[in-house]
Parts: sequence; C-alpha cells; structure tokens
Amino acid sequence: MGKCLSCCPSNNQSATSQTTEDKFTDIAHRSTTEVAEQQPGGMSSSHCDWGTGEPNANNKTSLSITDKLKIPILSSMDNKRSSHSREYSEGKVNAFFEQYKDRDENAVLAEGIERFCNDLGMPPDDFRILLLAWKFNAKHMFCFTKEEFFHGCKALKADSIQDIQSRFPDMVVEVRCAERFKDFYRFTFKFGLEPDQRVLMSEMAIQLWKLVFYGNEPPILHRWLFFLEKHPSVRGISRDTWNMFLNFCESVGNDLSSYDDTAAWPSLFDDFVEYENDQTNQNIVPSKEKGILDT
Repeated sequence: MGKCLSCCPSNNQSATSQTTEDKFTDIAHRSTTEVAEQQPGGMSSSHCDWGTGEPNANNKTSLSITDKLKIPILSSMDNKRSSHSREYSEGKVNAFFEQYKDRDENAVLAEGIERFCNDLGMPPDDFRILLLAWKFNAKHMFCFTKEEFFHGCKALKADSIQDIQSRFPDMVVEVRCAERFKDFYRFTFKFGLEPDQRVLMSEMAIQLWKLVFYGNEPPILHRWLFFLEKHPSVRGISRDTWNMFLNFCESVGNDLSSYDDTAAWPSLFDDFVEYENDQTNQNIVPSKEKGILDT
C-alpha cells in the first residue's frame, strides 16, 4: 500500500510523508483482475472465513495491496508456546514505544512504522497491518499516537515484536466473526480518511475494499470495483455508501437479480445495477433480430 499503511504524515516528515493520494497513484490504476486468489465462496452472514497463505519471503515495502498479501497462521502449539513464554508487562510498553516514536512528535510516524513493520517481518501493505491498526483503534493512516500504541498493546497483552507476531492468528480468527468483521469493516472507512475529510476518495476506497475483503471476496466485488474505475466522475465514496455496500453484497447475490430498486439504497448502487444490466443486454442478440439474421 504505497510506502506504509498505518502511520500518518507529519509536516516535518521527509519524502516518506507523501500525501495518501500520491501513495496510491501507482496502485489505483492497476486492473482489479489482480485481486489476490480467493478461497471459494463469498461472505456469509454468519461468519467470515479469511483465506490463509504462506509468509512473505522478502518483506519488501513496495508490494501491491492485492497480489502480495499473505496471512500466515501459526500452529496452535507454536502460538501457545510463543504467547505464554513470558508474562506481559505494561512497564515494558513504554520502552517498546520509544523504539519507534518520532524524534519530534509523541507518536510513531512514517519512518517509525516502516521500521516497526520490518521488525514484524511483513510489508506495510499487509492485511495484518490493517488488523493491527484496528486493534490499536488508530484514527488516521500514517500515525500511531502514544495513546493508541499503549491501548493496542494493552488490548493484545503485548509488549514486544514477538508478542504482536504471536497475536496475529488470534486477530484473524476474531475477524471471522460476522459482528467483529462489521466493526473492522466500518473502522476501515474512518482509517482511510484524510484529516477533516468526510468522503473517501474513490482511488483510496477501491484499494481499501480490496484489502478489507482479502481472503473473503464477495461475488460482486470485482464488478463493483471495475464499475468505479470505469466511471472517474465518481470522485468519492460516502460513509453511507461504504457501510451499505456490506448489506448490498449480502442482499443481491451474484447476478443482482434480487436487487430492489425501490429500496432505500444509495443512488450509486442504482447506477451500478443499471450499468451491469446494460452490459448484459449488449451481449444478448434480441430474438427478433436473431430471426432476421437466421433467414
């Protein structure tokens, strides 16, 4: 996800503190066909089954969101051993925070988060980093405040890199729950907003939709993202549209046949269904014309 997913730019930052839009420019125009290989089946209203993969081998920060994300799951024995090898200490969290905090700000910013991710052994655009930001309840991209860092470490009972690494399997299991996934999904919208921004820029929304549904892609996601990329006039995604998309995915199925245009859906969904129907009709030869051609 560009340079870094979970830190926030400071006015004092160097070239690493680009605007969020700049960080996504090279990714936003990639075809949505590059979405990572998903497990069969869409999102269920009763659970959210996230796919798993092999650990990233080279830990490069230049990986794209959609085609390089992996979620390693430790065996239960390894997880238990690493989680309980020693007791959590709140006194050690301050020293842990100091390893990554900015020299001028009481927060972990771009450079510190990049080092943090490197020490975790994963790229900043990894799905697990978004999970971690959720557990930290981070308010903005590119920033972990001291309060957020301490809150997250306390919630995870983690005071070291090794502790956080060992908590990722539990986080993945937690987000499989429908209610927890809903909370995670809604958090992602707020997390992607620029300060004082109420609407998520379309380029950012597309990338976050790819990321938040990693391993559990709804059947219509690819077509929805293709529609947005084909309509640059759609400049932003409102909170209501973002939140309702989850219900939309669960309601309309794969072929959109159950879509009710009289229901109170955001107008952008009406436009999407109309576009999909137009695309379908263009591929069908009307029976009358077909008869004339046959004769």
